[in-house]
Amino acid sequence: MNVHTLLWILLATLLGGLLSAALASLFLLLNRERRAHLLPHLISFATGAMLAAALLGLLPEAVAGVGPGRIEGIGAALLGGIALFFVLEKLVLWRHCHTEDCESHHLPDDHHRDRAASWIVLVGDGVHNAFDGVLIAAAFLTDLRLGVVTALAITAHEVPQELGNLAVLLHAGMQPPRALLFNALTSLTSIIGGLLGYFALQGTLDVLPYAISVAAASLIYVAVADLIPGLHKRVDPAGSAMQVLLIGAGIAVIAVTETLLG
Repeated sequence: MNVHTLLWILLATLLGGLLSAALASLFLLLNRERRAHLLPHLISFATGAMLAAALLGLLPEAVAGVGPGRIEGIGAALLGGIALFFVLEKLVLWRHCHTEDCESHHLPDDHHRDRAASWIVLVGDGVHNAFDGVLIAAAFLTDLRLGVVTALAITAHEVPQELGNLAVLLHAGMQPPRALLFNALTSLTSIIGGLLGYFALQGTLDVLPYAISVAAASLIYVAVADLIPGLHKRVDPAGSAMQVLLIGAGIAVIAVTETLLG
C-alpha cells in the first residue's frame, strides 16, 4: 500500500469537496442579479480547465502508459467513456422526468415536484461526486502531477454545479442551514469514491491508462455536452470575448500547474 498516494487522494477529494461546497455557499450571500452575472464566468473558466486537463494531461499520460502499439485501446476507452456518460445522463434526465410524471395526465402539485427534484439532485450529486473521486484516485495512482491537475479541473466544475444544487434545494423549501449541510455531505462522497478507486485500481495497474481515458472522457463530455451549449446562449461580442478569455484562463491555470509540478 502506497500511503503517500492514498493521503494525496484523501486530501484532494476532501479539499475539493469542501472548497466547491464552501464557494457555492458564499455565492448565496450575493444577490440574485450578481449571482446570475458571475455564474457564466465560472462556467467559462471550468470549461477551459476541464478540456485542458483532459487533452493536455490525462490523454497524453494514458497514451504514454500503453505505448505506441496499443493506442487504439485508448481511443476505444475514450469513445466508450463518452458513450457511457451520455447514457448515464439520459438515465438521470429520464428519472427526473419520470418522478415528475412528465407524461402523465395527473401531474402532482408544484410542491411535490420540487421536493422530488431536490432529493433527486442530492442522490445524483452524491453518486456523481463519488465517481469523481474514483477518477481522481486513478489520476493520482498514475502520477502526482496528473492527480493534482485532475482534482483542480473537477473542483472548477463542481463550484457552479453545487451552486445550482443549492438553488434547487432552496427552491424546494429546504431551510438554508439544512440545504448547506446536505450539499456539503454530497460533496464529500468524493472521499468514498477516492478510497474505492484507490483499493480497486491499485492491484490492476495495467488498467490505469484505460481508467485515465475514461476520466478524460468524463471531463470532455461535461465540457462539450453540458457547459459549452449554455455558453452559446450568449452571443453578444463583449460576452463572447469574455468567454474566450476565461476559457483561456482555465487552460492556462492547468498548463501552469502541470509545468510547476512537472
